[in-house]
Amino acid sequence: MTAEVRLLENCWDDAYAATLDEPGKLLYRSNLLGADKRITNYGGGNTSAKVAETDPLSGQTVEVLWVKGSGGDVGTIKLDGFATLYMDKLQALKGLYRGVEDEDRMVGFLPHCTFNLNARAASIDTPLHGFVPFRHVDHMHPDAIIAIAASKNSKELTREIFGEEIGWLPWRRPGFQLGLDLEAFVRAHPQAKGVVLESHGLFTWADDAKDCYALTLEIINKAIAWFAAKTEGKTIFGGAVATSLDAETRRAMAARLMPEIRGRIGRQERKLGHFDDQPAVLEFVNSRDLQPLGALGTSCPDHFLRTKIRPLILDFNPANGDLDAIVAGLDAALEAYRADYARYYEACRHDNSPAMRDPNPVIFLMPGVGMFSFAKDKATARIAGEFYVNAINVMRGASTVSQYQGLPEQEAFDIEYWLLEEAKLQRMPKPKSLAGRVAFITGGAGGIGRATAARLAAEGACVVLADIDTQALDETHKAFAARHSADAVRSVTLDVTREEAVTDAFARACVEFGGVDILVSNAGIASSAPVEDTSLAMWQKNIDILATGYFLVSREAFRLFRRQALGGNVVFVASKNGLASSPNASAYCTAKAAEIHLARCLALEGAEAGIRVNTVNPDAVLRGSKIWSGEWREQRAASSKIEVTDLEEHYRKRSMLKLNVLPEDIAEAIYFLASDASAKSTGNILNVDAGNAQSFTR
Repeated sequence: MTAEVRLLENCWDDAYAATLDEPGKLLYRSNLLGADKRITNYGGGNTSAKVAETDPLSGQTVEVLWVKGSGGDVGTIKLDGFATLYMDKLQALKGLYRGVEDEDRMVGFLPHCTFNLNARAASIDTPLHGFVPFRHVDHMHPDAIIAIAASKNSKELTREIFGEEIGWLPWRRPGFQLGLDLEAFVRAHPQAKGVVLESHGLFTWADDAKDCYALTLEIINKAIAWFAAKTEGKTIFGGAVATSLDAETRRAMAARLMPEIRGRIGRQERKLGHFDDQPAVLEFVNSRDLQPLGALGTSCPDHFLRTKIRPLILDFNPANGDLDAIVAGLDAALEAYRADYARYYEACRHDNSPAMRDPNPVIFLMPGVGMFSFAKDKATARIAGEFYVNAINVMRGASTVSQYQGLPEQEAFDIEYWLLEEAKLQRMPKPKSLAGRVAFITGGAGGIGRATAARLAAEGACVVLADIDTQALDETHKAFAARHSADAVRSVTLDVTREEAVTDAFARACVEFGGVDILVSNAGIASSAPVEDTSLAMWQKNIDILATGYFLVSREAFRLFRRQALGGNVVFVASKNGLASSPNASAYCTAKAAEIHLARCLALEGAEAGIRVNTVNPDAVLRGSKIWSGEWREQRAASSKIEVTDLEEHYRKRSMLKLNVLPEDIAEAIYFLASDASAKSTGNILNVDAGNAQSFTR
């Protein structure tokens, strides 16, 4: 097999599994299956086991269904992610069922079947697992199987590939009736090991956890091998009609275009972006069949719930590379997409349907460049892109061996606007104050930078850490990814005095997140010497970093903010010394004063575009600070004629409030100025110095 058609590997460890109880084996099996996106996508599919448990009320042994709870992901699920239900009570619900019009009411009965007061909500797929008369059941969404399920002759293909081993059921929305259909199929076909659900996925079952896992892999591998043989040498997607641009050019175009898209679709709710130009994506976007297949929409319910039923395809010819024309045509393209989504909603809506949701596209496809996906947070945007790659793989297989068919619009609408799905959305927690925002933080690996990133990330922002210290930057990045998530943080090594490096750093932020909303200009240096001992090099270094550097990153942020047309926020981290002179620090104090005045100038320029610019003035923030860890600490101690070890206490006593100023104090001020809590403030200076009369603003 070539790398493109490599088979799934059986990763079951008998020695480890022998240490587990039945729920533990279910968890182990689930995590193994979810670890490979060829088996199921994030949040897709579910697993279950029927386990003998001791009833906490009667003390008797009862049969309990352990099944992935609502909204969980099998790859990352823990034991508390499974719902548990009494099997006898679940079976008793059959006596209450009145037909397909009763589906929503039946979901309301599932909590009454809960075992041991488990708070995890059972999903709509619970009856599908409970009514299959085997102890272990896997429901997966493998691309190779959905490619069969989404083919026009999927029933015949299922029989050709699997014979009597795997059955086939026509499309039905997941729910109670589909559970009854599965049960009836199993009882009518006792030798069958699973079933393909049209336009949906794969069910497999066994009475042993290991056997169920191995069977699932076996069936998927059989489909993968069959497709490899059938598609070898065949033209894919009608052949290529466009050629991919080189990787550097693709990323440059993404950096240019993503903020333009983000600005147009993020006015009601901020969106974050994700860029994907992997080979599978490029093969599709460059193909002859891009338009007709894209228009058909996705097939699997899990796909279009994440991606909307169809993408927006940008009319771009990579041969001439006219990106300006694409930008100029974005408004019309988006208006046409929104109009078509409104048509879809009006044509399919019911009297009790929820109001139409955001009509903007989630997936954007661009020949020669790749795919952009946008959502309310980075993880959701990335996952939406992953789902559309699954959809591409499905279309690739189905259109090569048969005719691909998307889910009919009415069926798609009935899932997208299902009242139960709406209720789930209404239960979602309120977004955090900086959700959907991207903060670019210079000096991001220093004490104030790290504290600021932590504060903003805690409020839902994604952060780009920029610093010249590569080692400290890597360590900070790893710590933040572990604390928050890998999706929430990016880092870039940056010398703020280099114009080209600044431009490139912002471009990288645009590719990673779609744009930037907040600039925290915090890169720092400190020097101390009498003016007669201040070299020109020392003077210039202070000016380069603290004045020119702040100008360069602000200029780039302003350019980006104006392209996005979503406003913007700049916070300068200056110093008490920008207002109050200090002996033996003329270069530093002068550069900090320049920062403050630059911020005032920018506040004047940015106001009409909704760009706010404010300044935080710290004083004596010693802890965690890189500039206070070297000569500066010794120089300031010498200037005050005290021991280095007494410096922190000296500054505390010097302050009016007799308090030390910590990085977290500065971060809190930055958060205030970067958030909507200060929405009517610009051109202001906020001193965080524990009180210093010399630095009172006048």
